[in-house]
Amino acid sequence: MNNEKQLLKFQTFQQLHKRPYTFVLPNAWDVISAKIFEKNGFPAIATTSAGIAMSLGYNDGEKIPFEQMLGAVKRIINSVNIPVSVDLESGYGRSTNEVVDNTRQIILAGGIGINLEDGTGDLDSPILDVSLQVEKISEIRLLSKSLKAPLFINARTDLYWLNTGDPDLRLQEAINRGKAYQKAGADCIFIPGLYDMESIKKVRQELSCPINLLSGPNLPSINTLSQVGIERISTGSAPFRATATLLQRITEDILYDNNFQRLMNDNMSYDAITELIGTPE
Repeated sequence: MNNEKQLLKFQTFQQLHKRPYTFVLPNAWDVISAKIFEKNGFPAIATTSAGIAMSLGYNDGEKIPFEQMLGAVKRIINSVNIPVSVDLESGYGRSTNEVVDNTRQIILAGGIGINLEDGTGDLDSPILDVSLQVEKISEIRLLSKSLKAPLFINARTDLYWLNTGDPDLRLQEAINRGKAYQKAGADCIFIPGLYDMESIKKVRQELSCPINLLSGPNLPSINTLSQVGIERISTGSAPFRATATLLQRITEDILYDNNFQRLMNDNMSYDAITELIGTPE
């Protein structure tokens, strides 16, 4: 861990949330996706847990062993010069201590931020009790201070994403959780699945910290969200899925139409890809 370099990356990442307009944070799943995002001008990237897991043969939802996830994250962090925030899902641990230890490994690997969600993966109890999530966030904040390594905590509530609980109470519950997570040490509140403009405005009015939304077909435009004061939009697994979709269509073209046109259309050359990867240091 290079404390000076990590501090500069953290400060860069933090400042992105203070701009007067919404910024987009793309989610990478491997070195090539991370480098493409960096080369084309994104000032920071995050990882996608779904993209990493699925590219390695696992489904999303912490099905991949943490060591394999960490290995992919390290390769991504070491391949770019811009800040990298890591999708830690719910922490890859049964206890707060395990989650804190996993976060320590992310920090030591050079990650300057994490996503930490309150979804449990348990159909009977899909959202973690708020007090337990607050405990996780508080302990992670203490860890960051003890390591003298700043960490941008993006606390995610899955109430809308999982479509759980009483719909009439969901908005207020999301706001209440956001306030509790911020008080515990979160820097930003992430509410994937929140697309209704009036609800977005209400959240903006109620929360004093930066707000992160997830891209989607029903999300208002970037310009509209900028006017409301939303700081950040994440792409989530969409770029990974778009890539898989293109491969699916290429496969169908070859198998069913004996056609290579889509495969060969506007491809990056072998030399361009080689140059993008570069020489390992």
